[in-house]
Amino acid sequence: MSDDLRYPIGKFKPTSEPEPADRREWLRTLEEAPALLREAVAGLSDAQLDTPYREGGWTVRQVVHHVPDSHANAYVRTCLALTETEPTIRDYNEQAWAMLTFSRLGPIDVSLDMLAGLHGRWLGVMRGMSEADYSRRLIHPEKGLMTMAVLIEMYSWHGRHHVAHITKLREREGW
Repeated sequence: MSDDLRYPIGKFKPTSEPEPADRREWLRTLEEAPALLREAVAGLSDAQLDTPYREGGWTVRQVVHHVPDSHANAYVRTCLALTETEPTIRDYNEQAWAMLTFSRLGPIDVSLDMLAGLHGRWLGVMRGMSEADYSRRLIHPEKGLMTMAVLIEMYSWHGRHHVAHITKLREREGW
């Protein structure tokens, strides 16, 4: 864990030589992510949901809406990388999406339900991957060439990262 409120579990660092056991762990973590996010926000009031997890950061509500937004993009990227040769994926403006009215004010249950369904579908695709599929590559406009292994590991980290934003805020606030 880290004392940096922006990166409570530390910054993402890909595993240099991932093994099958690493990949199984990433999928397990992705499978647990929807329930962990739901648990992290259980019982929070609207005022608590509208509290930034850090000064200058998104509110808890925005974080909850961000996770399925981001993971929906990752699902599409996964399918593109598995069906095309080194596709260039499209980036999206996370900050602008977080400022959409629904992201700022919408009910979180919609996004929690979306995340659960999305992960069910995404995990179905990932569990059908061969060992060779983890080496398939895509081109990210900012991060450059990346393998499916790195993409999957990054999103395994991403879910834990945002759950930690919420759980650490709850600890600091005594919620």
